[in-house]
Amino acid sequence: MRLRDVRNHPGVSLVVASSPTEENKNLVRRLIQEAVGQRNLDVLNEVAAGKFARAARRWVQPFQGAFPDFEMEIVDLIAEGDRVVGHFRCSGTHRGEWLGLPATGRRFERVDEIYVFDIRDGKLVSAVGVEDNLTRMRQLGIVPVAGSTELVSPHRTAHHTPDRGEL
Repeated sequence: MRLRDVRNHPGVSLVVASSPTEENKNLVRRLIQEAVGQRNLDVLNEVAAGKFARAARRWVQPFQGAFPDFEMEIVDLIAEGDRVVGHFRCSGTHRGEWLGLPATGRRFERVDEIYVFDIRDGKLVSAVGVEDNLTRMRQLGIVPVAGSTELVSPHRTAHHTPDRGEL
């Protein structure tokens, strides 16, 4: 356990214990709250390293351009050793190009994402995740809702005719 100085009130100093797993969870919190929530990409220099830091920078900025009001709620963080698993819920309005698709002006709400982060030398170095992109794309009107054959977006309409194997 490490000790750190925490100031709750001016002139009052408390020393509290901080475990390595809590410090690892704080790296993920800072990534989500500061880099994503506050749009402060400079924090990536403090919390991430190597390929992961570069990939995060390439992902965050364009995604925020497509979804300027993007929010990522931390539902749960679980840590063991040098690994943190995060469950997140995301929301945002599609205002710019995303995945080559023009803005729909529609909003996705509370889309679940699960990520497993690896930490080395006090920094995030890798992540693998699962996102409920089907729900996200349905809410944005990019793919049809189950049972519908119509795909409607502000820019195009497509109709799918099932072949015999799908009937």
